[in-house]
Amino acid sequence: MDIFQIVLLCIIATIFSVIVKVYKPEFGIQISIIAGIVVFIIIAGKISDIIELLKSYTARINIDMSYIKILLKIIGIAYISEFGAEICKDAGETSIASKIELAGKVIIMVMAIPILTSLLDFIINIMP
Repeated sequence: MDIFQIVLLCIIATIFSVIVKVYKPEFGIQISIIAGIVVFIIIAGKISDIIELLKSYTARINIDMSYIKILLKIIGIAYISEFGAEICKDAGETSIASKIELAGKVIIMVMAIPILTSLLDFIINIMP
């Protein structure tokens, strides 16, 4: 049922944004930002459920939790950078949006290094 609330909220925000942009274009962008923040707050509770599920599985199969934390941070960075880039695109700033996307990709690569090195160490250790 959450998706219906989110879609309804976004449709209402879109209608308000389109109407307000005619008179005050700067307020239209603010409406879309506020709608995005409200959607994020709505789904934040779902994220904690996923984290708890992952914790229980990592305990059962004996995986280092630090790798799961890195993966969750990477996913968070991807969502946040996409959110920021979309806001910039909505404001007509595609150049800034592409910079956000590039920065998100580079930060993800940097954060993935411990997982990559662990994987490479594993491959080296199993090779004869």
